[in-house]
Amino acid sequence: MRISKIIQAVDAHACGEPGRVIVGGVADVPGASMYDKMVYMRDHMDWLRKLMLREPRGNPVTCCNILLPPTRPEAAAGYVIMEQVEYPGMSGTNTICVATVLLETGILPMVEPVTEFCLEAPAGLVAIRAECAQGKVKQVTFRNVPAFAAYLDEIIDVPHLGKVKVDVAYGGMFYVIADADQFGLTIRPEEGGEIVRIGEMIKAAAQEKLPVVHPLQPGFNGVTISQLSAPPTAPGAHRKNAVIVSTGTLDWNRPATWKGIIDRSPCGTGTCAKMAVLNAKGQLGLNQDFHHEGILGTIFTGRLVEETQIGPYKAVVPTLSGQAWITGIASYMVDPDDPFPEGYTLGDIWG
Repeated sequence: MRISKIIQAVDAHACGEPGRVIVGGVADVPGASMYDKMVYMRDHMDWLRKLMLREPRGNPVTCCNILLPPTRPEAAAGYVIMEQVEYPGMSGTNTICVATVLLETGILPMVEPVTEFCLEAPAGLVAIRAECAQGKVKQVTFRNVPAFAAYLDEIIDVPHLGKVKVDVAYGGMFYVIADADQFGLTIRPEEGGEIVRIGEMIKAAAQEKLPVVHPLQPGFNGVTISQLSAPPTAPGAHRKNAVIVSTGTLDWNRPATWKGIIDRSPCGTGTCAKMAVLNAKGQLGLNQDFHHEGILGTIFTGRLVEETQIGPYKAVVPTLSGQAWITGIASYMVDPDDPFPEGYTLGDIWG
């Protein structure tokens, strides 16, 4: 059998959200920082993202990470996050999956009952505290990059929906956040199609009407993801959410393009963005647990531990806790004669 590429990966999920981790088969990537490596991959190695996330090796729900040598001496490992339409600077579920894979596969030594180390994401350094027992990571808590609210209670006109009240906040990605009750939704699995349709339209409108750029990292700009928020249904939870991840580009004149997928977890950076909004509105203070429920009923626990300043924005430093489970280990291959070396998408499930 003639194989041109073999890539080793460990598959995992964090509270339901799949996060594949590439552990072998790709050499280091040029770049003086993890952000530079991310840009290089985006501009010169996008074949890898397509190979791992598109069919037949991937699907619209899958996220992927590649482990790389860190550029910062404080970090034990670096990683670049690849999603369906972008390279996020930070992702909570992917961070939890990466930390779990590093420890449970022995790439980094596990110390029980707690292993502490630092990861380098494109958005910056992320401190990890992993609670471990009998060779298993029971919980990962990470200290995220600072989060901040950029717009609060803005009213925007959304084609097909009318006037919608939204917030925009950064939690590692820029989110537009809207209360689901504006659309008669309560965030249930059976509402999935309508959640995606509405979330995609709100995101497209916010991109046009609410411009935003990270003051310290101008490469992170514009709203790229949406979140609908609702009262919780799980005991002890404070809010429930659905984060909508695009699988294509929305065309207002073609409703069939309004496609995306719902984050199966409570979403790590989405939780951090929501906490920044609540803090800015005086509804969540420092050192208070915030239990955020996802559409499957799983919970992430967030906490704001410090106030800081990011350019003109009052910001907060969040921590987030959750768990991941390894689901498989695989070698992904590309035959030289394979007609789809970068995969494919079809309009039945992709945008």
